[in-house]
Amino acid sequence: MSKLKNKVAVVTGASKGIGASIAKHFAKEGAKVVVNYASSKEGADKVVKEITDNGGTAIAVQADVSKEADVIRLFEETKKAFGTLDILVNNAVFQQFLPIEQASAEAFHQHFNVNVLGPILTIQASLKLFGNKGGNIINISSGASKYPLPAASLYSATKAALDAITISLSKELGVKNVRINSILPGATETEGAHSAGVTPGSEYEKMFIANTPLGRRGQPEDIAKAAVFLASDDAAWITGEQISVSGGMYGF
Repeated sequence: MSKLKNKVAVVTGASKGIGASIAKHFAKEGAKVVVNYASSKEGADKVVKEITDNGGTAIAVQADVSKEADVIRLFEETKKAFGTLDILVNNAVFQQFLPIEQASAEAFHQHFNVNVLGPILTIQASLKLFGNKGGNIINISSGASKYPLPAASLYSATKAALDAITISLSKELGVKNVRINSILPGATETEGAHSAGVTPGSEYEKMFIANTPLGRRGQPEDIAKAAVFLASDDAAWITGEQISVSGGMYGF
């Protein structure tokens, strides 16, 4: 059964990691997917090729979600290719582990421009394509929004802001038949996590695993499966929620 048959989805930051896995799982369930990327054309093209080689439909579109002109172009390309939009996944992220003494104004704006302004811009653009039929928005937040991490005050703050946006917009957009939810991943093994310092065998990884009841780091597909559920009609009565997918690490 194809849970997302003929749906059109935009997944931001989908050239690798969680975003790539979500794009591939959506396509497997029948969605036509726009694989957004900021800089890794090679990675995005690889995701598109894997989807199309398996009989799915996908295109890659470059856009920096922190830039309004890029976001407008992203959704113009989506409309040109598929005519409409049903699902938006805000997955693009900027993350650094920085002690507060090193939290510069530049680092602040990098975090908030991508992680908070970006989703605001993409949501605004998506509403125009959703139209009267409504739509579905999934924000990829983090367990750090509820349980802020040391040396990640900026990142944690952006994810708390994203959850607040989710809750507020669920109340604002329900009348338009738009559902919006947050997924809060736990310690998930991705290229981004590696570049942020959470590498196999590192002290960060050991700390995360020790605090995860299921005793392992998450994998991108763990998050992607939850995203498929929220994007499908199985979750038709769910909006404004913050769903932890963390192996029990963030058991609020």
